[in-house]
Amino acid sequence: MSIEIQMLVWSMVLGIVHLFAASTAVTRERGLQWNASARDGENPPVRPLTGRLQRAQSNFMETFPFFAAAILAVVLTQRQDGLTALAAQLYFWARVVYLPLYAAGVPYVRSLVWLASLVGIVLLLWALL
Repeated sequence: MSIEIQMLVWSMVLGIVHLFAASTAVTRERGLQWNASARDGENPPVRPLTGRLQRAQSNFMETFPFFAAAILAVVLTQRQDGLTALAAQLYFWARVVYLPLYAAGVPYVRSLVWLASLVGIVLLLWALL
């Protein structure tokens, strides 16, 4: 299995980590009954950590489809090389670092890490052009 596909698989695992972190935090605040409900109506605001975990999950879900599509396109067109391997790893490791930075509320560095993940996607696209 290529490093690009390996990073895609690990990024999917990371997406599940994001999902569980955010959903566990909100369920801890609002309870199992809320979690099992239809969640109609307005919900009270969540605590800062829970909100940050939800926003980190949302942010991951905004970038992951682009990453996944780029990886699949690189592999299907057989454009893998050292740069695409580096790009895939850059995206993945930046996203790994991003979650705890966002959860901790660290400004600026978090944005630089997000930018690094975006560079990973751009490098994958570059390989396709």
